[in-house]
Amino acid sequence: MTRFTDALRELGLTDLDARIRHFPEGARTAAEAAAAIGCELSQICKSLIFAADGVPVLVLMDGASRVDVELVRKELGAQKVTRAKADVVRETTGYAIGGVPPFGHRTKTRVLADRSLLGHELVWAAAGNPHAVFPMAPKDLVTHAGATVVDVREQTRTS
Repeated sequence: MTRFTDALRELGLTDLDARIRHFPEGARTAAEAAAAIGCELSQICKSLIFAADGVPVLVLMDGASRVDVELVRKELGAQKVTRAKADVVRETTGYAIGGVPPFGHRTKTRVLADRSLLGHELVWAAAGNPHAVFPMAPKDLVTHAGATVVDVREQTRTS
């Protein structure tokens, strides 16, 4: 987690380091993290890397929802948007899938944050590995991630 701790220091967020919670059993998925923390699934902030016309983009989404890639495509004006492969995620962020934090990445990427995150006072996000998470107010998280707030959540269809 050194890379993330270094990122916190660079962002002036050293106080956040003390709020990181560790779960030896893991918090790799949103469901595992919510169960370990004891919070609602929607209070988990997933950091997902997509490839928009081959260019990595980070999408921050609440843990109870899925990203609608078509809405991401329209938002970015891209021809094609797909989930990034594991090696691209690690190369872009410096972290493995399951531990990607919302900021403090190896490279600067465009960041979209779904509006659903703003419905909570506090959300929990990965802290650089699949066993650690940290709490933050969603507005602060969006600010530190340099994110644009958008509506890219997949809408559930009722028949």
